[in-house]
Amino acid sequence: MTPADCAEASIRHSEGFSRPWTDGEIEALLVQEPVFGFVARRPGKWQASGGFVLARLVEGEAEILTLAVRPKNRRSGIGWRLMGAVLRHLRSEGAECLFLEVDEGNEAALSLYRRIGFTKVAERAAYYDEGGGARTAALVMRLDLG
Repeated sequence: MTPADCAEASIRHSEGFSRPWTDGEIEALLVQEPVFGFVARRPGKWQASGGFVLARLVEGEAEILTLAVRPKNRRSGIGWRLMGAVLRHLRSEGAECLFLEVDEGNEAALSLYRRIGFTKVAERAAYYDEGGGARTAALVMRLDLG
């Protein structure tokens, strides 16, 4: 992922999150040395991306900052492939573990993360603002890479 991908990544993010990140916010993260990302795009074709992921690795511990998949491409394996790219990169860098936070109601994401091997290690009550005064918990999940 490069800064040129940030405007489109912002669109993908807005399609999946109630508080979307701007392209400037995404770029501000991406240019930090420990942050890296991947974009899902068909090889050899210029088209809207199917999704993207941003992650950070510091001192052997990594975290998924965000993962967003275009609504029409959900449940097509894009999230799986993006996570696979992250895991390959982290293992090549010698990372020991990977953390992420996910909305307790996001069943598709929870299913993906559990299939990969993540386990719940904590819960942040009333973390996500769902609008209209509703709040949902964030589940903190961990995957050991060793």
